[in-house]
Amino acid sequence: MDTPLTPPIPFDNSYARLPERFFSCVNPTPVAAPQLIRVNETLARELGIDPNALASPDGVAMLAGNRIAEGSHPIAMAYAGHQFGNFTPQLGDGRAILIGEVVDTHGIRRDIHLKGAGRTPYSRMGDGRAALGPVLREYIVSEAFAALGIPTTRALAAVTTGDWVLREEPLPGAILARVASSHIRVGTFQFFAARKDTDAVRTLADYTIARHYPEIKDGPDKYRDFLSAVIARQGELIAKWMYVGFIHGVMNTDNCSIAGETIDFGPCAFMDTYHPSTVFSSIDQGGRYAFSNQPVIANWNLVRFAETLLPILGETQEEAIAAAQERIDAYPAVFQTAITDGYAAKLGIDNKTADDTALIQDFLTVMANGGADYTLSFRTLSDAAEDPAHDEKLRALFADATVLEDWLQRWRQRLAQDPRAPRNIAAAMRAVNPVIIPRNHQVEAAIKAAVGSGDFAPFHRLVDELAKPFDDRPGIDDLKLPPKPDEIVRATFCGT
Repeated sequence: MDTPLTPPIPFDNSYARLPERFFSCVNPTPVAAPQLIRVNETLARELGIDPNALASPDGVAMLAGNRIAEGSHPIAMAYAGHQFGNFTPQLGDGRAILIGEVVDTHGIRRDIHLKGAGRTPYSRMGDGRAALGPVLREYIVSEAFAALGIPTTRALAAVTTGDWVLREEPLPGAILARVASSHIRVGTFQFFAARKDTDAVRTLADYTIARHYPEIKDGPDKYRDFLSAVIARQGELIAKWMYVGFIHGVMNTDNCSIAGETIDFGPCAFMDTYHPSTVFSSIDQGGRYAFSNQPVIANWNLVRFAETLLPILGETQEEAIAAAQERIDAYPAVFQTAITDGYAAKLGIDNKTADDTALIQDFLTVMANGGADYTLSFRTLSDAAEDPAHDEKLRALFADATVLEDWLQRWRQRLAQDPRAPRNIAAAMRAVNPVIIPRNHQVEAAIKAAVGSGDFAPFHRLVDELAKPFDDRPGIDDLKLPPKPDEIVRATFCGT
């Protein structure tokens, strides 16, 4: 008989109280010999969980799925989704199990998910497991996202399983304990819409509104307001991805969170050399989810979401379609405002004007034409805002620096209109332009060390240092550097 975790996790499992067709009850599959990799102590305390309890033998057994904690109600959630544009009416949690929810110290309800916890009714012939490499990648990148201030799922803990998983070759297995505001996706709504289960769509909408958008739950047009709210969060989220140079890699509707968080870090990557058509995912042969396509795909996903809500958006189909279209039509302006505001801040521009849009776009074009590193260009520009002596450092980032000269002169003329002192402009820029990001070659090196020789020191170092992405300091010079030619990562892979 399982002994209670001491102190216990304060579970309160609201999703499991929804109708049975929303999920399947399933326990994690035990593993051979779980070992703790890391506990996110800060996040654990935020959730009201003692990190020492998680790191104890009983805690590690729970994180590995070998024991069920008191108050846990493990379920696999049902959902559907468009994958690379093709609709699959049933996907669901095929290798992840929601063990329960907690209300954190800020009063926010959060899911705790075990990713890689074994087969579920939605596994579709898969083994339900995760390899160590993808677990470490998601831990590193999701926690880096949190430090960058981008809405994201979080990593609570990671464990090795002592088992092997078979992909192209046998790989050591692992499980990630993932935390999210919820795991409700566009695909969750699509699951019920595809079955013409309007009662379930309405029930799910009411639940999601109460959980994520309580400010609209008593309004007369709450379902229309719900659509608008989800559109706003998605537009703002994608803008935040773009101005740190992030490429999600697999923006399927089942990877589109209704809460507006980044979810499912599979073949994701941060750009080194900037180019808008950059693709890393090995399965994205046509560039559907290329860097510059992400705003368009988010819009496409939101149209699919709006389609699921049509039965509850109006008295007639015509009325519902008109209401949905009106709100979808607002997306481009939402995204454009968010991306322009973000880039303006990165360039040190306060009180932006219409003319600044061209200045922003021209810098992106200059970077693309000059083969410049995305992160280093913006960070070095921050230094140049304070002291023009740093212009040479900026020029050195470009294969052809002549493309930069005209733009640099225009930018300085723009900053000259700002009443702030140059050092204050530079400080504001450094607060939004990271000095380090999870560069692909560094993530791959950390994974290789852990998988190849059991050395987790590079992983721990990356997680620790990326928690302070905007602070330049001694000891991180190697983490700033773009890859050498033989270190360039040209393709990333899905963990399944």
